[in-house]
Amino acid sequence: MSERPLQTAQEPTTPRSATASHHEISDHSIAAIIKRLELGQTVKRYLPHKGYLHIDRQLPFLIVYRRPAGVLHTDIEQLLRGEAAYLIIDGSEEFFPEASRLVTAIASAMAKSFGAFLIIEMWEGSAEEFAALTPDFRPAFRVFAHRSMLLSDMIQRFTRALERVKVQQVCASVETVASTKPWPSGLPRLISANSMRAHRIQQFGVAIRPVLRNVETAEEFPLLRRSIHRGLGRAIRQSVFAFVSDYTTSQPPHYHALGPRSLVRLVWEVDEALAKIGDQFDFLLTVSPTNTAQAWELFKRNHYQQAPRFLYRPIPVDPPLVKRALYRIPIEKIEDPALEALFRAQQRELDLKLSMLEDRNTSRFFYASLQLYGQVENKLLNVAQAVLQALPPDHGPDEGMPTAKKLDSQEFAQKAEALLNHYRSIDPRLTSRVEIRDDVMGVMVSQGNLLINKRQKIAVDRVDALLAHEVGTHIVTYFNGLQQPLRQLHLGLPDYEELQEGLAVFAEYLVGGLTKPRLRLLAGRVIAAHHLTEGQDFISVYRALCQDYGFSPRTAFNLTTRIFRGGGLLKDMVYFRGLQRVLDYLGKGESLDPLWIGKFGAKHLKIINELRWRKVLKPAALIPHYLDNSTAQARLKKITANTQVLSLLNEAEQ
Repeated sequence: MSERPLQTAQEPTTPRSATASHHEISDHSIAAIIKRLELGQTVKRYLPHKGYLHIDRQLPFLIVYRRPAGVLHTDIEQLLRGEAAYLIIDGSEEFFPEASRLVTAIASAMAKSFGAFLIIEMWEGSAEEFAALTPDFRPAFRVFAHRSMLLSDMIQRFTRALERVKVQQVCASVETVASTKPWPSGLPRLISANSMRAHRIQQFGVAIRPVLRNVETAEEFPLLRRSIHRGLGRAIRQSVFAFVSDYTTSQPPHYHALGPRSLVRLVWEVDEALAKIGDQFDFLLTVSPTNTAQAWELFKRNHYQQAPRFLYRPIPVDPPLVKRALYRIPIEKIEDPALEALFRAQQRELDLKLSMLEDRNTSRFFYASLQLYGQVENKLLNVAQAVLQALPPDHGPDEGMPTAKKLDSQEFAQKAEALLNHYRSIDPRLTSRVEIRDDVMGVMVSQGNLLINKRQKIAVDRVDALLAHEVGTHIVTYFNGLQQPLRQLHLGLPDYEELQEGLAVFAEYLVGGLTKPRLRLLAGRVIAAHHLTEGQDFISVYRALCQDYGFSPRTAFNLTTRIFRGGGLLKDMVYFRGLQRVLDYLGKGESLDPLWIGKFGAKHLKIINELRWRKVLKPAALIPHYLDNSTAQARLKKITANTQVLSLLNEAEQ
């Protein structure tokens, strides 16, 4: 497993210096701060009156909040925490000389390194200046800058990003104001005009509407705060990126590269706590039958008229007790909005899966499955039906090619072990193993290991495709996730199955193993899921697959079993949906590279990319072997010109 970055203490709401009534920020302490910055080191300093300075590394900007005199904690400072460079400082007249010396020293020193420096000062606006806005929860911002700056790319990007902040489908209101004093009314300027000119320091200010709590009752609105926090952070980085590009010697590759890289200890503690809960059970294995072979034989003896009775492994946890531990995890204290969003999504999905385990083999399991995987969309159903119509059934006992040579489980295991050895030669940390068992369906990956049913037989022309699917995709991304500092990347973030299975099926195409029977099978899974959501029972779905779509009895049984396992598991339809998702992604000209770093869903790709730019996540340790093949690269290039599932029909082998 990857070593995590050096852990540092969580920045507490009440700093250790809170009991001190006042003490100076001395020239010596300022010099020490500047020395650390010049060495590229992180600065975390508690300041008088519950102030705090955080600078992640050498950066050409600083966000400043001067807390009103006599106030010890406000909502605005929650919006700053989690950014790469910010200062929360006492705004009293008594403390002003020290605050001014500190900000001037930081700005001047960093301006020498970058050629210019930007100060963004924030404050809570009065309710009166935003009173005309409705509804009363609508986020709003007033951006103050010199008239010459208002049309700059920096301010334009900032305001456009703020306008995309949305709460309850209502976009934020943003007003730009020409001002020679872009700081809170009644307070003096922090840096003299002469110093700003001498060091090429620029500044703009932002007044934020007080919507984070009820003004009358002081009741907090945490969901609203999260939306504003993430949107404001994105706006800050985009404006700084424009400033840096136009005025400094630095050229960051992306605006997210200006985000924080060092993470506090609480992040790792929350990540570990979620991972421990995820490690307590293997969801897919626990909801998969252990007696499918016997159930098939009995189904045949009953002339396909009686639904089988499936047996399952004992559930290894007590779901309510695990949920109790799950919601003790203090995710709400995570100040980084991107990581907070990931952890909350993981918490919700673990909650849902624990409910499904408790409800296994009941109707409630199916309704939770709908929440987890969603409905079969009309577009998805139409494409699946078009594939089945375009590919007539083969009438062999095993969906075509009855005489094709096949490998038994032992022979296939040897092939898989050889491929794992290839990956181990690249990275010896790979510990995945191959297991031949009688209590699994077909071939699957569980916790990074390849499990093969001992009765499984694999057609020779499907061997490379199955290895690319299970080993080259699922095991590789599991291993790559293990090398990331966040354990969620190998356990799997919410909705990861769709993107994972889409990638795995696309891998079959790249190695030339996406056969027409295989495409029919994937489309059949969508049909089976659709019939399940329409309320049909096991026998009805089985008959529809046989009679309406021409699947062989054994294949129809396997399809129906997979979709009815646990009480109705809709996971199988995500293979087809995920394949289209991958094709859509490639059609936009995107690279496959970020998709290998671990297990996550398409909806979290933006956050994953943000963490990559911030260097919180590392490049993939292993790249799928099939991407080294020139034929695979040619197929990849070809498919990006026509990214529809139906376009694969002509490419599919017989």
